[in-house]
Formats: sequence, structure tokens, C-alpha cells
Amino acid sequence: MARISHNSNEVKTSSNPTSRYMEWKSNDQAFQFYDKSAGENIKVELPLKFLFLQHYHTVKGFNEASNSGIYANEVFYIGSEEMSVRSHKGGLIVSGLYKDIKPKVLAEGGKYHRSVYAMLEDGSIINLSFKGAVVSEWSTFMDENKNNVDNAWIEVNEAKSMKKGSVKYSVPQFTLGKAISKAQSDLADEAASRLKTHFDAYFAKEETALEEGLFE
Repeated sequence: MARISHNSNEVKTSSNPTSRYMEWKSNDQAFQFYDKSAGENIKVELPLKFLFLQHYHTVKGFNEASNSGIYANEVFYIGSEEMSVRSHKGGLIVSGLYKDIKPKVLAEGGKYHRSVYAMLEDGSIINLSFKGAVVSEWSTFMDENKNNVDNAWIEVNEAKSMKKGSVKYSVPQFTLGKAISKAQSDLADEAASRLKTHFDAYFAKEETALEEGLFE
């Protein structure tokens, strides 16, 4: 379950309310986000506590040919909604259903990411970007706790050290925390409402672009 439905209501113009885009740094066993005002990456040490709002699928990476980052639109139904994968300097790489474009995406330096939107205790909205083994860890946690994640905190109190062959890495350990209070639930509903308004407009724009062939 999730606090944000994927069904669109009336589309209204809205700015993105997400305050931080965070990713897991395996070697540091911590999260990290880029602070535009400071012009530097900021490490977020554990523990981290957040409330799940919704998650999507996307692609990120680095394209050697254009020497620039790879990005894509976010989709909810990865099996039926098209992705447009682009590089910042090279433009469109490929578009289509992920299952069909995956070989091209990987060849060009892209990688599947799970894009998770969540609320911190102060009511601010963050995005957590997961790839590789972290996606598996997140998926397992969500499968085991899908009936409880809407009304309880999710905590990352420690990292789990892993090894595949000679490669050592770490993944965050997700655990279900305490149930949220009525006041926290109201705060989460408000955050979810702001984010849904943004995504209703976002997905309407993406659908129009695909219909008009703007990604071709």
C-alpha cells in the first residue's frame, strides 16, 4: 500500500515539493545528497527514519559517449508505461517499455533504479534512490511489511555487509519502527497531498509528450 494513489485527479500546476534526493553510498555505509546551495555532497549518517509515501521505477547512470549523466522519466507500471532514457549532453538514448529497451540501456551505461518518496519527522519530503542489491533489500522489506508501512516509521539503523565473489559492499537494513501518531498521520497526509498534486501534473505531461512523439 501507499499514501499516494497512482490514479490521477484534476491536474493542477505544482512545483516539486521534494527537498532532498538521497542515494546509498555503499563504501560509506551512509546516505548522501547533493546540496545545491553549498555545491557539495552531504553525507547523512545512520540512523535514518522516514515514512513511506510512494515508489516508482526509473533509470540513472553515466554515458561514456556523451560524458554525461543518464536519466529517465519515472513510471509506476514498469510493464506497461514507457520510459524515455536520455543523457544530459547526448539527448535521447532509447525509449519504450523497460523490458524491451533494457539491453540498450545497460550498454549505454544506464541502470534500473527504484525511486522512493518518503517523509521525514519534520514533514519534509525526500527521495531515496536505490539500485542493485539495495533494490532487492527494499523489495523484500516491502513484501514482508506491505500491510503496515503506511502507518509506521521505517528505520535504517545499520548497514549489512555483503560479499559477491571478491567484491565487498553494503546495503541498508530496513526495519519497521513504531506506529505513527494521529498528528504525524495528519502531517503525512498533507505531505502526500502535495506530492500527489505534483505527480498528477508530472504524469500528465509525460503522457502528452509520449503521445506527441516528443521523445522520438
